[in-house]
Amino acid sequence: MSARLEAEHLYKVFGGRPDQAVERLRNGADREELRADGATAAVIDASFTVEPGEIFVVMGLSGSGKSTLLRMLNGLLPPTAGQVRFGGQDLTGLDARGLREVRSRRISMVFQHFALFPHRSVRDNAAYGLAVQGVPRAERARRADEALALCGLAGWEKSWPDELSGGMQQRVGLARALATDAELLLMDESFSALDPLIRRDMQDQLLELQKTLKKTIVFITHDLNEAMRLGDRVAVMRDGRVAQIGTAEDILVRPADDYVASFTQDVDRSRVLTADAVMDRAVRGDEADCGCETATPQTPFTELCAISARVSHPVAVLDARRTLVGVVPRQRLLGFLGDEPAAAPDRCDTPRATDSAKATTTDSAKATTDSATDDAKAVARA
Repeated sequence: MSARLEAEHLYKVFGGRPDQAVERLRNGADREELRADGATAAVIDASFTVEPGEIFVVMGLSGSGKSTLLRMLNGLLPPTAGQVRFGGQDLTGLDARGLREVRSRRISMVFQHFALFPHRSVRDNAAYGLAVQGVPRAERARRADEALALCGLAGWEKSWPDELSGGMQQRVGLARALATDAELLLMDESFSALDPLIRRDMQDQLLELQKTLKKTIVFITHDLNEAMRLGDRVAVMRDGRVAQIGTAEDILVRPADDYVASFTQDVDRSRVLTADAVMDRAVRGDEADCGCETATPQTPFTELCAISARVSHPVAVLDARRTLVGVVPRQRLLGFLGDEPAAAPDRCDTPRATDSAKATTTDSAKATTDSATDDAKAVARA
């Protein structure tokens, strides 16, 4: 079973007098003030907890401090201040030998640029961590082969790294991390160097493996769509600080500040949101009495659009006990796609004095409804 990871008030300052710099940061100084004095604050007061079996994604722009933060979690970089605990053990209090022991047995890392040994076979690369542990050759070959098979590389054990594609090389890196049976995986932009299609395949592979292995994973990325797809929770970093921590839906629907809102504005919301995020909780109580198709709070947005296209009224959302918990009007679906979830339709004050005007209005309303239905169908097909 994976263990719990806790980071408490972590700071990392490079340059002269780092302890003094931390005190200044605690007293309200910012990065620019420290930089003027020759110190660089890479991480400022970062605190979070990663639960066992959770994929916790840390994302931010280049220079936000995310990779520095990751390297403090396994002791590759010592924190200037703060604590890291894993399974109750204080990692910041360990000496060099203790840290090497933790990194060889309990915490594995998957790098962006594969970091494979060109003179070792695929099997020997995957078994490298086991060799460091002193595992007998026969056992480490068996465990390496099992990890390679999990990563879709059965039959490639005797190949050399330069015979593999980029995606396959990254799979070897992942297999190497899995072979040691480490409880915690640290993944530093592990898929960033891959082509888009291969990258998506690797994301699928990781999610599929996680269903079985239930590892605790900290995943670093600058790609917002990747973060939203992989993360059980996501931490957004800005200028060394954690700006917000939450689920993908929390960050999209309830951004902590203008920076997070602007950072997420180009995300494909249809692939992240569920009925729970978009439904209107103000209900009469009889919306599901008609017997039409309904949704659950976990129904994905795209599927919700498909249901909306098939029914002529707001979609009723029922929980596991078949209790009505909300409704989703078609207009609300379109509002969330356009990042205007609370927008009300503009009022039309055009006079309707004649039957002709009424007929025109009716036709216009029908056209609008048909158009909305077509939009919902288009989203469902996407």
